[in-house]
Amino acid sequence: MPVGLIMLSAVPVIAGAARVAELSGGATVTADNARFFAAPVPVLVHIVGASLYCLLGAAQFARGFRRRRPGWHRAAGRLLVPCGLAAALSGLWMALFYPRPPSDDVLVTGFRLVFGSAMVAFIVLGVAAIRRRDIARHRAWMARGYAIGLGAGTQVLTHLPWMVLAGPPSGLTRALLILAGWVINLGVTEWALRKRPTRSPRTVGRPTNAHAGAGPASQPRATW
Repeated sequence: MPVGLIMLSAVPVIAGAARVAELSGGATVTADNARFFAAPVPVLVHIVGASLYCLLGAAQFARGFRRRRPGWHRAAGRLLVPCGLAAALSGLWMALFYPRPPSDDVLVTGFRLVFGSAMVAFIVLGVAAIRRRDIARHRAWMARGYAIGLGAGTQVLTHLPWMVLAGPPSGLTRALLILAGWVINLGVTEWALRKRPTRSPRTVGRPTNAHAGAGPASQPRATW
């Protein structure tokens, strides 16, 4: 699973790196990138936050590695939370304040606001769950937040067949293809969560808290 998630992240991560190179290398300003040159900080925060969130987050789904390296899991979790929040909040800022590209229907802005807000909420709920030592809900909320964060990777796949058959999508078509990426990710996540064998939401084990620091000796190990 982690390898597949990293592969799914590859295209948006590479595209983000190209955007950073464009902004730092003095590329020609065009109608497509003028908004990024006018206000580069939000897009840079978004690229760095989302790239780290997607790539490091993939390792959190490797159960064997997670069990063998609980310290790494906790340390990565403390980094992933601010990265995920930075990616989501900067994405919300861009959706609200960057000029909308001509190829984007107004629905795209609405979808980005809905799913960006949901990603923030899911991460916050995941942190709240681990503070209550509720492993099952912690795992579920974090997986949902990651599914939204990985949406750009799946959106490449939803766009590709249309681009091959009919050229670059725009307007309502592009909005629905973008929506499909998030819906597919969340649908697969919910299926995986329900397929997983039922366990007690609280497990006594080694003291740990994935995102909020060490706790009392009865705290369980986070499994996200």
